[in-house]
Amino acid sequence: MNFYDAIVIGSGASGGWAAKELCEKGLKVIVLERGRDVQHIKDYPTASKAPWEFEHRGMVPLKLRVDYQGAAFLREETLHWALKDDEQPFIQEKPFRWVRGYHTGGKSLLWARQTQRWSDFDFEGPARDGFAVDWPIRYKDLEHWYGYVEKFAGIAGNRDGLAELPDSEVMPGFEMSCVETHFKESLGQHYPDRHLIQARCAHLTDPQPIHLQQGRAKCQNQNMCARGCVFGGYFSSNASTLPWAMKTGNMTLRPHSVVHSIIYDEKKGKATGVRVVDAESKQLVEYHAPVIFVNASTLNTNAILLNSTSGRFPNGLGNDSGLLGKFVSCHNYRGKGGASFEGFGDRTVDGRNPSNSYIPRFRNLRKQDTDFLRGYAIGIGGGRGFAPDTSGIGDGLRESLLHPPPGDWYISSWMMGECVPLEKNHVRLSRDQKDKYGIPQLIVSVEWEENDEKMVKDYIQQMGEMFDKAGFKHIDVHDTKAPPGSDIHEMGGVRMGHDPKTSLLNKWNQLHHCPNVFVTDGACMTSTSCQNPTLTYMALTARAVDHAVEEMKKGNI
Repeated sequence: MNFYDAIVIGSGASGGWAAKELCEKGLKVIVLERGRDVQHIKDYPTASKAPWEFEHRGMVPLKLRVDYQGAAFLREETLHWALKDDEQPFIQEKPFRWVRGYHTGGKSLLWARQTQRWSDFDFEGPARDGFAVDWPIRYKDLEHWYGYVEKFAGIAGNRDGLAELPDSEVMPGFEMSCVETHFKESLGQHYPDRHLIQARCAHLTDPQPIHLQQGRAKCQNQNMCARGCVFGGYFSSNASTLPWAMKTGNMTLRPHSVVHSIIYDEKKGKATGVRVVDAESKQLVEYHAPVIFVNASTLNTNAILLNSTSGRFPNGLGNDSGLLGKFVSCHNYRGKGGASFEGFGDRTVDGRNPSNSYIPRFRNLRKQDTDFLRGYAIGIGGGRGFAPDTSGIGDGLRESLLHPPPGDWYISSWMMGECVPLEKNHVRLSRDQKDKYGIPQLIVSVEWEENDEKMVKDYIQQMGEMFDKAGFKHIDVHDTKAPPGSDIHEMGGVRMGHDPKTSLLNKWNQLHHCPNVFVTDGACMTSTSCQNPTLTYMALTARAVDHAVEEMKKGNI
């Protein structure tokens, strides 16, 4: 009974795309999600709620916080997405922040929705400086698939004509505030190689027929995206790819399915299925299929493969090189900055912007011009708030709170640095500690390196200088010292490459030594670049499915 044409592990951004593409091509697919089911619109309990409709005005009371000691943040509006500490404990050999989304749609309901393409400056980084291994693909291999994904998902932005950030298939972008426009003009005057653009984001500003067919509508600029969007204004698996796959009649979704391992048949010389622990009954269940897509999110994909042992693969599925779980990396978001501006007193903001502005990478692009490798992009946001006078009491205080005068314009920035993958930054399985499902706990051993420290210092210096030249006041640019993982962009551990001795996956995202298993989430990344990575995962997934189905037709897998 438990036989399908394909198994997809995970229902997030990449898993949703795997399901859509496989189902559209006629395969019967089961999607395994370890968390609860979340249906679009129906299961967004706080969407569009006004502040006064929350019992605790957005705060989470102490009695409810007891189960969430590991959470980086808790809000009443998004508590339904939070992960309880006992769901999946892990061992921090070094400080690490691991943010997860265990429900249908995964982090596609929680992401910042930023969708910048990679260029060959990014794909060629390892080949240029010798750190990590050469990517087996280049921009030309993904260009078509970027456009394919963008048209279906819906991307707002502009065509900027920058070699370092190839143009996307876009609909109109969101407008910059006047203080951001001022900063853009200042950069143009003082730094000809630095550009402030509207960041491209997965929001519908001009829905096309393909989006209306998905049942989605124009973004309403509510800027409450993390609660779940009843309009489908931004891309998520729940609003887009999963319903599309379900419409084909070829998809089965199984929530509460904690994947234990992948089954390898040594006689057949390939993977034949997946072992699942039912989260409710704790029973072990097996599902079988000739092709398997692993999209469990980077660290869990590593954990699943490491736990998939057999006589042929005693150290994890496909792990002949011994590199499985190694070269795990992320993005460096430690640098933060802010400043105020005393002009534009006659202007204010109207509406909300669910995106932000963006300075693409400008360091070490065409040549090595700093004492650190690779580079960083910078997120920029600017606006104007209110400045109530809270020094008084009585009627004066009430009036000031009810009708506060506008404050100064402000601008904020945050760095997005590329971390160079190193072998010592890794994950492995504990030999003696297991979670409540009987699965070995994951040990995470990832730390910042000297290259990251130098990059933060450069961001602080450059950002302070850029703010100063633009005439901003009260400039504060600093190092937050946030631990790795704070960016929520874990990557690597099952990297792509040309050589099976130095990589786990080939150019089609297949395991070199088990080619009917594909990995297309963040675990496959050879290096990290500095762009938000989800768009690249989705493009890689669509491309890999196309190849997988062709190989199945030929009888090769």
